[in-house]
Amino acid sequence: MPSWIYEVAYALFFIFPAYAANAVPVILGGGRAIDAGKKLADGKPVFGSHKTVRGFAAGLVAGTLTGAAQTAVLQFGAASDFVNLLPFQFNVGLGFVISFGALAGDLAHSFVKRRIGIKEGEPLAVADQLDFVIGAVLFSFLVSPPPLLTISIIFVITLPLHVLTNVLAYVAGMKKTPW
Repeated sequence: MPSWIYEVAYALFFIFPAYAANAVPVILGGGRAIDAGKKLADGKPVFGSHKTVRGFAAGLVAGTLTGAAQTAVLQFGAASDFVNLLPFQFNVGLGFVISFGALAGDLAHSFVKRRIGIKEGEPLAVADQLDFVIGAVLFSFLVSPPPLLTISIIFVITLPLHVLTNVLAYVAGMKKTPW
């Protein structure tokens, strides 16, 4: 099998908890806003009503469970070539920090968007697609940083994949906007 296929598989395997953590709040979110409707001195919301406690918690649980499932596959699976060649150490702790980082990156992005006057639901090209990946990768350095090649592949793959999944969620009626 060509080595580039392994590299893409490693990158997708690494970032998958972040993908789960980022997607699940769209489905299970709602309820009380994380910022409780508070506004800063600039009169703008801290994050906005779309960032909810339930969505954050559901995303964190989903991402962490995804990481736990991946860890189980690595420990008990038969894909020894894949496991032995992983360029990072994957475990449940890494799945948790990647998930938390993805959600924190999304919150930081919302905070910045509110500060620069972009309203909830309005797009900020590229940043909307990569905020969660930036957070996930940064937080991963606390446990097991991926190689630069893995990070690069994650960014290249995530941009079009995120656009596609957002459009599909919009068409399915799960999102109000296609971004």
